Amino acid sequence: MARKKILMVCLGNICRSPLAEGIVRQIAADHQLDWEIASAGTGDWHVGQPADRRSIAVAKSYGYDISRQRARHFDSSMLDEYDQILVMDKNNLRDVLTLAKNDEQRRKVSLFLTENMDVTDPYYDDQLFDPVFLTIEERAKNLVKELMAKFS
Repeated sequence: MARKKILMVCLGNICRSPLAEGIVRQIAADHQLDWEIASAGTGDWHVGQPADRRSIAVAKSYGYDISRQRARHFDSSMLDEYDQILVMDKNNLRDVLTLAKNDEQRRKVSLFLTENMDVTDPYYDDQLFDPVFLTIEERAKNLVKELMAKFS
């Protein structure tokens, strides 16, 4: 079976999607899954920059290292490259789906959280990084199990 590739997407690729990438990568590794986990942003302002210092700090406080990640810009080629694309909010979902050329690409894209909920963007409020981290971590644990079943 080919190596599965999962992409996390938020707006700038410095707060939410790097957290999701790091957490899902670690949980997948803990399950000995040979998955490629990455992240990108629908905006291109931060390309090449590390994750937000507050995301790096909160991840570190819970035992995850996301310090080596660098922001990338989401582009339409990623719709073919990745098996599953998980976006952090409905605005980014719309932006990613706008680039999809066919139903196969659209089927790969969904919200990271279930029940049509957004992951809150903590960028403008330092107090949100801890609860956002915990929300992403909780979902990531179930997500890995769901994707294991889907890919098997």
